This record gives sequence, C-alpha cells and structure tokens, in this order.
Amino acid sequence: MGRKSPYPEEFRKDAVALYHATGGKRTYAAVAADLGITGETLRTWVRKDTSGSASAPSGGTVPGSAEELARLRAENQRLLKAEKEWQLEREILRRAAAYFAREVK
Repeated sequence: MGRKSPYPEEFRKDAVALYHATGGKRTYAAVAADLGITGETLRTWVRKDTSGSASAPSGGTVPGSAEELARLRAENQRLLKAEKEWQLEREILRRAAAYFAREVK
C-alpha cells in the first residue's frame, strides 16, 4: 500500500489541468517547476488522471468546466507566486536605491 500524498487532491487536479492546458507545448518538468513539484510527480498524476478519466462516469456537469476551473486555479496559484517574487524584488531594489541615494549626497 502506498503512502498518503502530501499534496491536496485539489492541487493535484489543478496541476494536471495546467499540464493539459499547455497542449503539449511544455514538458512535465517545466510545468512542475512552476508548481514547485518534480516532473515525475506530475507525470504520475497525469497518468492516473488519464487512466481514471476513461472509466469515470459523467457527473452531469458541463463538459470541460471542471478542467477549465482547475486550469484557472493552477494559473492563479502561478500568478500569486510570481507576484510574491516581484514584491520581494521590488523591495530589494527600493532598499538598494535608498542606499545609493544616501551615498551620492
């Protein structure tokens, strides 16, 4: 029996949807790097999703709506991560500018 995944089910679904949304233009490793996981982890999730979706009954939802929601959630996570990085960079640059402004005076 395998161990429990440290990643929530919603995160895994979002990651798989994000990979599918790339339409094969990006590798597992590239998509996984954006999410902070390994490429092999993402590959495993995609394989499980692909094999499970073939036998899964329809839940009566609009086709593609769940995938679109998952893709948008994953994109939102990526953008939030990028925003945090930009805020940190901006703060570092602000400090540097203040330092150099003092040195010039």
